[in-house]
Amino acid sequence: MRRVDLELLVGLFIMAGILALGYLSIKLGKMEIIGSRGYQVYADFPNVGGLKVGAPVEIAGIEIGRVKSLTLNDYKARALMDINTGVQLQDDAIFSIKTKGLLGEKYVAVLPGASDVIIKPNGKIREAQPPVDIEDLISKFAFGKVDEKK
Repeated sequence: MRRVDLELLVGLFIMAGILALGYLSIKLGKMEIIGSRGYQVYADFPNVGGLKVGAPVEIAGIEIGRVKSLTLNDYKARALMDINTGVQLQDDAIFSIKTKGLLGEKYVAVLPGASDVIIKPNGKIREAQPPVDIEDLISKFAFGKVDEKK
């Protein structure tokens, strides 16, 4: 084989490897290159407590979307979420921030509502609950300020 043919073959092999690596990075990272598949809704949380962009949005443990952005709006954290096409959310659905496992990642859990009214694209979620603050609970327990339900 001539030297030019060998160099061309090696160059093509390297280009194929770079393209395959880029494709896998996008697929495994669950990134969107050209827009999103679905619609967007937003919720205003008093505190997002470590929620990150790209975190999953789930109903009953099934991923139905991802957190697209986190911004500050009127001293509250606004989470913009991409929801998959085909998933309809009632206007009385409850969005809350949960943790997977003891030290796991944060995600948005959705408790579906019972209303007949469906949230439209770019609609606001009325009920958004912040994550449980473990440090606050431990300090209340340690200093005996836990309210007992009777």
